[in-house]
Amino acid sequence: MSKLSLIALLLVGCADDPGTPAPKAEPPGDRLPEKTINVTPADLKANAENVALVPSPAEMQRALDRAGIATALSGQIPDRVLKLDAENKDVVAVRTGVVLADALLTVKDAPTPKLVERIKLVRTGLTHMGAGTDISTTLDEMVARIENNSVSRDDLVRELDELHGAIIPEIRFEAGDRCVPLLQAGSWLEGSHLVAAAVIAASKPDAANQLLRQPQVVDYFLKYVRTEGADKAPSDVIKKLETTLTTLGSIASKSALTLDDVKEVHSSTRSVLAML
Repeated sequence: MSKLSLIALLLVGCADDPGTPAPKAEPPGDRLPEKTINVTPADLKANAENVALVPSPAEMQRALDRAGIATALSGQIPDRVLKLDAENKDVVAVRTGVVLADALLTVKDAPTPKLVERIKLVRTGLTHMGAGTDISTTLDEMVARIENNSVSRDDLVRELDELHGAIIPEIRFEAGDRCVPLLQAGSWLEGSHLVAAAVIAASKPDAANQLLRQPQVVDYFLKYVRTEGADKAPSDVIKKLETTLTTLGSIASKSALTLDDVKEVHSSTRSVLAML
């Protein structure tokens, strides 16, 4: 099993059958009587709905514009090949989250071929996860208009903002509640990594205060790793992920971030993303 598969299992696995609703949470005492389980699938569902793990494109673009680093993200995405039709849907969900963040956060400044490539990758991943034809058709039409230069980037931000609101309910319905945190985890890690890189490049640590200080998000994942996910991977993988999340949580809880803090966020998220 790959390291990414283990990370996916740590965070929470997708339902095996995309058309079957996720199973109901079992009472913690029935599953691991020797532990007190603080996070259940029901908790994850509630948090997936209530915690803004993946800011909408419009919200993020406004924040980036205010910070003066909106045009710095596209060049921060490394060249890599992510397989989005893998048999393991846990892995696909995490990777799809990564490419979703790439697409959403570079709408305004990405070269047309790159933007098209990223949207197509998102479509491939969502389709493999079980998303219906409506989202696939919408993305195909969007790609056609981008290639024909018949839609402005500002309009694309708006359209992707609307699509962003439809993706999570669609995946929850088709693939089960437990896929949602995986998709969000990939997007959050990649988004934090890219934003940190842009803040460093622009040498504007003040921008990090509004973009990277999300302690509730770190806590969301860290609680699961320490409870439900604690016995689902080798100890070295658990230790790596827990160490990274603990570091991010400590930084995110500060009243103000320094440039050194941002560099630590960038390095920590890179170490996890490298497992892709």
